[in-house]
Amino acid sequence: MESQIDKDGCRVAYEDVRDDNTDSNWAVFKYEGSTIVPGGQGTDYEEFKKLCTDDTRLYAYVRVTTGDAMSRRTKFTLITWIGENVPALKRAKISIDKTMVKEIVQNFAKEFLVMDQKELEEGYIIEELRKAGGANYDAQAE
Repeated sequence: MESQIDKDGCRVAYEDVRDDNTDSNWAVFKYEGSTIVPGGQGTDYEEFKKLCTDDTRLYAYVRVTTGDAMSRRTKFTLITWIGENVPALKRAKISIDKTMVKEIVQNFAKEFLVMDQKELEEGYIIEELRKAGGANYDAQAE
């Protein structure tokens, strides 16, 4: 069965994370049957990580503040999570379905494909975004 996406619902969640006037810093897009729908949003990164279980596949749009003493900036990332117990056919559909998600989620500094909880550690994500972010004035102090 061909996958679909709730464009309006997912767009609302995406724009909420991008909005500087909201507290939301992540939104999840999950599967309900063959349809990708908003699956929650929040402010606590650890709450997001709890949604990434061995039996789930989902997409997440995450806001992270990076930078140093001279320059603070907001970065966004698109994370694709595939749990280790997700069947092969559903794993294969992830890359095809991601194109629909990217029609809505268009602004991000880095994309991650994650299948291991260790790679979801917030510190790792922030460090990778920092590397992709340009100037790092803290490096001069080291």
